[in-house]
Amino acid sequence: MKKLVFLLLATFSISVVAQDQLTEGVMSSKMTMSSSNEEMKAQFEMIGDIAITTYFKDDKTRSETNNPMSGESVSIIDTEAKQMLTLMNNPMLGKKYTLTDIEDSPDTSGINVSKGDETKTILGYECQEYNVEMTQEGVTMTMDIYTTEDIVAANQQTVEFGEDFKGFPLLMTINVNQGGMDMSMTYEVTEVKKETVADEKFSMTPPEGYEKMEGM
Repeated sequence: MKKLVFLLLATFSISVVAQDQLTEGVMSSKMTMSSSNEEMKAQFEMIGDIAITTYFKDDKTRSETNNPMSGESVSIIDTEAKQMLTLMNNPMLGKKYTLTDIEDSPDTSGINVSKGDETKTILGYECQEYNVEMTQEGVTMTMDIYTTEDIVAANQQTVEFGEDFKGFPLLMTINVNQGGMDMSMTYEVTEVKKETVADEKFSMTPPEGYEKMEGM
């Protein structure tokens, strides 16, 4: 279970002003985790809310987070180059990186995406609901997501959901159960600022001192 928590945290480190489309700026968001299992609940309460900063510019997005369980994590997506760079500075693993390709037609087997019936106004943006169910290695994850098409940016968690999914998520609720133990995570964008972002933020070259993580 601790391994699953680490992977989910890394994935999220691994994420507003209306109404014109935004193509460049900085977002602040937070992730909150909970569980009905008392041991896991106590761990999540010790961690508290996890802050995430996301920079976006045209076809590039960079998300940064730092938490006690998985350390520092950076995810950079370049949709024009169709690549995603993930940097992890983990207390146990050290400094590692992965560089993966983003498929033009991603394999969506095991992923079921459907458009929901609800809409929400979040930070001045009208958001459409999507319901997603994913099954990987026998573990099923359900996601309730509200997205806006007025922010033009890629998102690490949804970049390979296929053509049925549109927009950038401003609110996600994720539920997963493994071995009878449930976890719930809520990702919420709390602020988006329109400002200039330096191109250096989106470099796809791993920094010095980072080693490639094999088998990912």
